[in-house]
Amino acid sequence: MPDILITEQAAGDAIEALKARWAVEEAPRLWRDPAALRERVRGVRGLMVRNQTRVDAELMAAAARLEVIGRIGVGMDNIDLAAASARGIVVCYAAEENAVSVAEHVFALLLALARKIPAADRSVREGRWERAAHIGFELHGKTLAVLGLGRIGFRVALRARAFGMRVVAYDPLLSLSSPAVTESGAELLSLESALTVADVVSLHLPLTDETRGILSRERLRGMKRGAVLINTARGSLVDEEALAEALAEGRLGGAALDVRASEPPEDSPLHRREDVILTPHIASWTHEATGRVLTTVAADVDRVLRGEPARNAYV
Repeated sequence: MPDILITEQAAGDAIEALKARWAVEEAPRLWRDPAALRERVRGVRGLMVRNQTRVDAELMAAAARLEVIGRIGVGMDNIDLAAASARGIVVCYAAEENAVSVAEHVFALLLALARKIPAADRSVREGRWERAAHIGFELHGKTLAVLGLGRIGFRVALRARAFGMRVVAYDPLLSLSSPAVTESGAELLSLESALTVADVVSLHLPLTDETRGILSRERLRGMKRGAVLINTARGSLVDEEALAEALAEGRLGGAALDVRASEPPEDSPLHRREDVILTPHIASWTHEATGRVLTTVAADVDRVLRGEPARNAYV
């Protein structure tokens, strides 16, 4: 019986260090079979997951000896935190180890969208040389709305200022005197006001009951005409059907999505649009970020199993 069960892809020095101390079972496809997962967690003391494994009350009930859940990342929408708290299970995570990589991916997507890089690349490879068809827009002087000015959103705001962009932000947890606001130079606005003035909207909100579908059909219609949307947070924040309609009607100028409501996604009109860029939830997938995240989470799982407090635990 393993001490630690890892249900998604995770490899590196941090995992090898755990193996030197504990019995570790790596089952990177186990998340796809909830029934098998419930059987395999019986007796394990530590569970390590990314964002695909659904760690609900039923799964925790099956794991009578479970002491710690290591979330290899940040978002907690796949873990029933109330159930974990009720059972005294520690949930540890990587607080900000992937923030730089995600912030950089936002600008990789935004620049590719602004300058029509994927379509231009494809046209050249197909033997065409179409300059006028791929005219883009500058970031300088444009307004970026950051929805969620947390660890990642804050870094996006700082980088936007370097491009000469005006930054506005929506974050109901912050005030005008919050360091994230004052240090980023962002103007704190209501959600509707931010959507109205923004040329670019970048999502960095957690997925909760309150934020699910926050970019609804009505709010997408309230965005500035020609604006573009970047989502590297959670797919379910956006009404994808309404987004496809807004693009088809020409009300929005484009979108770049790293995350989807269902992953992998089913077929969608978004997949056939040249003004949409799609990546497979890779914003945090750099060598540097994945190494930092695994090291941080594995160390906390080890600490909890040795009877010590985790350094990064959900409270």
